[in-house]
Amino acid sequence: MIYDEIRNISRYRGISSNLDVAIDFLEKTELNNLPLGKTEILGDKVFANVMEAQAKDEKELSFEIHKKYMDIQIDIEGTELIFIGLDGFHEKEPFSPEKDFGSCTAEKSARMIMGQGRFIVCMANEPHLPGVAAEDDRRLKKCVIKVAVES
Repeated sequence: MIYDEIRNISRYRGISSNLDVAIDFLEKTELNNLPLGKTEILGDKVFANVMEAQAKDEKELSFEIHKKYMDIQIDIEGTELIFIGLDGFHEKEPFSPEKDFGSCTAEKSARMIMGQGRFIVCMANEPHLPGVAAEDDRRLKKCVIKVAVES
């Protein structure tokens, strides 16, 4: 996991070439101007999903796991909490390679507060729980950039 302010994102260049493409995109793009839905950046290797959602109570959600992609999560409007699972995982929804998705619970986790100006990179195979309500106003507009893991 990487958790920082978006103005510092260039510090993380060199981890992978696909992540570098995502960083270039973020440095040149005003996310608020992106349309809802998918925006291709580098085919199926790097793409952005912009969505509107309602944050929920933690107990209404499950940790998600991806194996093909890491997620860069950024709140465009609103503020959410994102939890990173640390230990004590119990599978809920079996992992589907076709969907690159599985879900679990975690007995221990770390909590990050998002909001404008912050980002988090959830690495592949790292259980994460986005969309947790941080404020009374639960409206979110967010961008998730999917970055393919290089083998």
